[in-house]
Amino acid sequence: MNKSLLNLPDVASISFLRIPMTMLAAAVCAFAISGCDNPKPIERNATKFDLVSTDDANEDIGSYVLPQDTSISKEPNADQIFYGKRLLNETKRLMPEHVGAAMNCNSCHIAQGKIPLGDPYINSFNTYPRVMPRSGKEIDLVGRINGCFTRSMNGKAVDRDSDEMKAMVAYMEWLAQSTPKNLKVAIENAGEVDTSLTPDPVRGEQIYQVQCATCHGANGEGIKDSRGDIVFPPLWGDESFNIGAGMARTYKAAAFVKYNMPMGIQTKGLWGHGNVLSDQDAVDVAHFFTHQQRPDFAGKVNDWPTGKKPKDARY
Repeated sequence: MNKSLLNLPDVASISFLRIPMTMLAAAVCAFAISGCDNPKPIERNATKFDLVSTDDANEDIGSYVLPQDTSISKEPNADQIFYGKRLLNETKRLMPEHVGAAMNCNSCHIAQGKIPLGDPYINSFNTYPRVMPRSGKEIDLVGRINGCFTRSMNGKAVDRDSDEMKAMVAYMEWLAQSTPKNLKVAIENAGEVDTSLTPDPVRGEQIYQVQCATCHGANGEGIKDSRGDIVFPPLWGDESFNIGAGMARTYKAAAFVKYNMPMGIQTKGLWGHGNVLSDQDAVDVAHFFTHQQRPDFAGKVNDWPTGKKPKDARY
């Protein structure tokens, strides 16, 4: 059985607001080392991946090498690619008219979209256009990016012919490294959690206060620096993602949490590479924060037109 990291009756009273961070991290790590059967960490710092055909994912075609950012300067459209990289990192600051939430694209796409299980961009350029179950229709990469702006960013769509949209697409195209359209990089976008688990929101709140509140705030408000720029994004409230975002779904959020959070604690492998929480921990805490107050999404009436709505959808 996959045991929980936390013996909650003993640690639920611990608050990040009352104990220095270094002491609390040590305490949590002590619990983790002394009483847990955590899964082995996923290899997250690989720089080389197999290429596979899109119609037969078991067929090994060749390899993909993760490019270094320094190589961007050698590209003929280097300025455009660098601009796209900046926009994905500093979306709220550089595109405030399109971003209603206190979020950046890379708030969810970990390490600039370059690592497994952290919503990487690596296959984005080759994956679209494709039919999306939520909309029930085919969308291209621009449409997918705008879905993030209107849902995860709680903002407005970006004109497809704008310099900003072209730059973001250019970054993703560069990251694809000329991978042929009929191939894809064998990198997982997201991990899996047991969707048969029943969430316990009371326990989830306890886990949140111990594992998440230092970065995301006791009330889910996130943290900004002295200039007002985002350091850690809010998980609920008016400045968070709206209910139309994928991250507003319990099990989808739980998978992200399990394999990427918390950033500052790790018992095996590299820091911030997940496998700190069990499936039940992740489901409980995800259910807690996804069901807090957040903006509505007007376009929800058009979602899942063919049925098959996920059981964790918020509407």
